[in-house]
Order: sequence, then C-alpha cells, then structure tokens
Amino acid sequence: MWTSLVTLRRREHMCFRALCCKGPPPARPEYDLVCIGLTGSGKTSLLSKLCSESPENVVSTTGFSIKAVPFQNAILNVKELGGADNIRKYWSRYYQGSQGVIFVLDSASSEDDLETARNELHSALQHPQLCTLPFLILANHQDKPAARSVQEVKKYFELEPLARGKRWILQPCSLDDTDALKDSFCRLINLLEEKDHEAVRM
Repeated sequence: MWTSLVTLRRREHMCFRALCCKGPPPARPEYDLVCIGLTGSGKTSLLSKLCSESPENVVSTTGFSIKAVPFQNAILNVKELGGADNIRKYWSRYYQGSQGVIFVLDSASSEDDLETARNELHSALQHPQLCTLPFLILANHQDKPAARSVQEVKKYFELEPLARGKRWILQPCSLDDTDALKDSFCRLINLLEEKDHEAVRM
C-alpha cells in the first residue's frame, strides 16, 4: 500500500509539472501585409470571414483599415486599402513595411472592371516596394454564375509572363468556402516563411 501511495504521489507530481511548469508556447511570427483590389471585389468581407466577424456588420473600406488575422502558425496584420477611383492613386503611400501582398479581384465583374483590376495588379507586381514580395491573388466570387475560372483569370491577367520569377499564388475563393480561403492564406504564410529563411541564410 505504501508503494502504491508513493507511486500515486509521483504521478500527481508529474501531472502538476506537465500542467504548470511547461512554460508559455512559443510566440507566433507576425507578418505585415497590404491588401488591395477594386471596390466590390470583396476584400473586407473575406478578411471579416477569416476573423469570424458577422457579415451583417461589414462595411466597405473607404480609406484603410487594419485587421489582425490569426492562424495556428502565424498572425497576419493586414492593412486593407479602399479600392475606389479616388483612393487607388494613393495606394503606394501605404506599401512601405509590407512583407506580402493580397490582391483580391471580382472574377464575375464586367470587362471594364476586370481590365482596371488587371492594370492595378500589373502596377503592384512591378512596384519597387512590392516586386520582391510574395503575392496572394484571390479570384473572388467564384459562387456567381458569371465567374471566370482560375485559368481564364491567369490568361487574361497575363500572370505567367509578368510574374515569372516572382512568388505568387492564384487561388479561387468565395465566402461560401471558408476552408479553401484559409488554405489560400496558409499557402501565403508558407511563402512568407520561406522568404524569412532565405533572409536568415543571407
């Protein structure tokens, strides 16, 4: 009986150490990202979805807003810039300090809006402060009947020749498919981590 009591106390001590002496978990890395796209592309709604915010409270961004989007292995501090005509010309003022770019396009938009989105993406891909950064390009509103496929978007936006040698991901998405949306951001985090490791090696 004495042996059983000693064994029991030893187990209690081990459990106590496991629960109380393990120390805090390692801090998750944080990355500062800029999110751009035309008004109506769905930037605010997608970010709010990732933050588990109610869609009823979503209001289009007119200037800029910042959201901390938590993931298991990282925290993304996303600076979302409004996409109206009178705001886009100021986008570049907010690029400094960015470690990655999220570009959201409406895959079901009119030809005119799609052409404008293409010009804005080309400009961002070639901007001196963004051209070396990882890009996540989201072809949003895939749940709409008029949505272009990823292959159609890739061809129309001329991504293969323009973004050759750059780190970029083109993913379909919609508010109805949260898992696919999260997977897209996890792939972006992988690119950000790879860039971090390269910087350390240098």
